[in-house]
Parts: sequence; C-alpha cells; structure tokens
Amino acid sequence: MKLSTTLDYSGGFLESVKKATDLESAGIDLVWVAEAYGFDAVSLMGCLAGKTERIEIASGILPIYTRTPALLAMTAAGIDALSNGRCVLGLGASGPQVIEGFHGVRYDKPLARTREIIEICRQVWRREGPVTYPGPLYRLPLPETEGTGLGKPLKLITKPVRDRIPIHLAALGEKNVALAAELADGWLPLFFIPEKAKEVFGASLEAGAAIRDPMLGKLDICAGGIVAITDDLDQARAIRDFARPVLALYIGGMGARGRNFYNALACRYGYEREAAQIQDLYLEGRKGEAAAAVPDEMLELTSLCGPEGYVKDRIAAFGAAGVTILNVLPVGADPVRLIDLLRGWTT
Repeated sequence: MKLSTTLDYSGGFLESVKKATDLESAGIDLVWVAEAYGFDAVSLMGCLAGKTERIEIASGILPIYTRTPALLAMTAAGIDALSNGRCVLGLGASGPQVIEGFHGVRYDKPLARTREIIEICRQVWRREGPVTYPGPLYRLPLPETEGTGLGKPLKLITKPVRDRIPIHLAALGEKNVALAAELADGWLPLFFIPEKAKEVFGASLEAGAAIRDPMLGKLDICAGGIVAITDDLDQARAIRDFARPVLALYIGGMGARGRNFYNALACRYGYEREAAQIQDLYLEGRKGEAAAAVPDEMLELTSLCGPEGYVKDRIAAFGAAGVTILNVLPVGADPVRLIDLLRGWTT
C-alpha cells in the first residue's frame, strides 16, 4: 500500500513545498495538489517537481471543463518531464457551482467528456501521428463547418518522458465510478467508508472492470482520512471533529437540493435522515449546527484516529476494501514521525 497526502497551500507555496520535502524523507509516496478556485494546481506541481526527488506529484484534481483535452495532455507531459516521470494526472468533473459560477462554462455531459479527454490525452502522449479525434464533444481538428477551416492535425512537438501517464479519476456516482474502473489507472473516492464500500460501489466497480482493457493493469484506489495516534479516546474524537465542517460543507452546501453528489453519497451510505438535516441547516446558514449533525459514526469510519492497534486495524480495513494508496492527513506534533510509522505499517 502506497502512502499519499493532500497538500494544503493556504499557507503559501513555499510552506507546502517544505512540507512535501519533509514527508518525502519520511517515506510518503505521493502528494496531491488540489485546484478549486484558489491558486492553480499546476504552478505548485511544477515547483514540487524541482524541489523533490522521489515522490509522485498528482493533481487532485484538475477540473475537466477548464482546459482543453490537448492542454491537459500537454500539462501532464510537462510536469512529467520536469519531475522525470513522476506526474499523476488527477481529473474530475468538479460541480456546477465552480464550473458555471467561477469559470462561466456550461456543466454538461461529464461522463462523455471524461471518456473523450482520457482517450485524447493518451493519443497525444503516444505521438503515433497527428492527433485526430471524431468525438461528439471534442473534434480534432475542428471541422470546417464549425471554424475557419484552417485547422490541421498536429503531433506533440516534444517527446514525453512516458507515453502513458497515470490518470486517476475522482468519481462518486455509479456511472462515473464504473467509468473509472473501465478506463482510469486510479480511482479517487471521497469520504470513503471501507466497511460500506462494497455495498455502495461494488456493482459499479465490477461493471467497469468487466470491460477494462487488461493492458491497463489493476485499478488503484486512493482513500483514507485524518490520522492520529493517541491512547486518549477523547482526544481521538476531538481530532475526528476537525472533519465536521468539511463534511457539512460538502454534504450540505456543495450543490443545490437534488443536485448534490456528496449528499447523495451520504444517503447511499445509509445516512439519509442526517444528510437531509445537514443540508437543511447548511442552506439556512446554520453551518455550526450542520457540522454538529454530521454522524459520529461517519467521522470515525472515514478516519484513522486512536491507539496504535486501532490505527493498524483501520489500515487493514482500508486494505481489505481494495485501497492501494492510503491518503492521509497526519495530525500531531510530529507529522514526519507519524508518516514514518505509517510507512512501516503499510509495507
């Protein structure tokens, strides 16, 4: 099982780079760089490429609507060259609030767009010839009837370090998870509960795996949560509570009623009543009450906080659910030592 973490760059790029290099020395395998509506992810990924030596550098995630397929392929190839083959292209649809509200781009056909983007990226990286693609959404080159008629098929000028850069998909819906299992190198679920994963995601994963190209190899699954080692159970609960506002934001505020993917996931996990209450409270502006309504069980099952033996059991539970990359947010006075301990427990 690999170890990864998501970098928080609210304190600045240099602070994030220092954190990444410290964790690299402790044995972290991969760092995820988020892109929501703050700084872009690629700038920090490039900085990390120049300051680290071993860890994989992943976008977690680049929204599929904000860049053309060719630019996504060029970007990943560029980071891969800077890092000497350590880039992971994490992709996801994001949501209408960000895509339409911040970028002014119509949020439509996420499944079809994702499929076409993956196919175009892989064609660009292979450099087998000029890139052509006849998709209903992306047509390369653009037909004469839709443009100037001057477009021509082109091949990437520079030769990528690798002709296949790993693509990981953030997916929660049944069809999107099936698409990840069919086409992606890795799957990025959010708020992953290992004990309920088979019930919630199993059918979709099996459907995608049934038509997966064997040449892609095994699908990586990246999931985890807050991790802390403490014999004080009250302290463990308090640390888990750090995730309350985040869960409340996603379940309650990331989308409208009837169009919130995270709320729907909570319902699929069996928290229908709590999900409805969280959403009602959040949309009424009662964010503190919404956070308090997040089920204690959900907080515990999406984290790894407690005594050493308990944390080891949680790692085993994630592994039994198919997780191959344990994504953790270390909490404590010495996160580097904590990662070093986890490295020993996951190998």
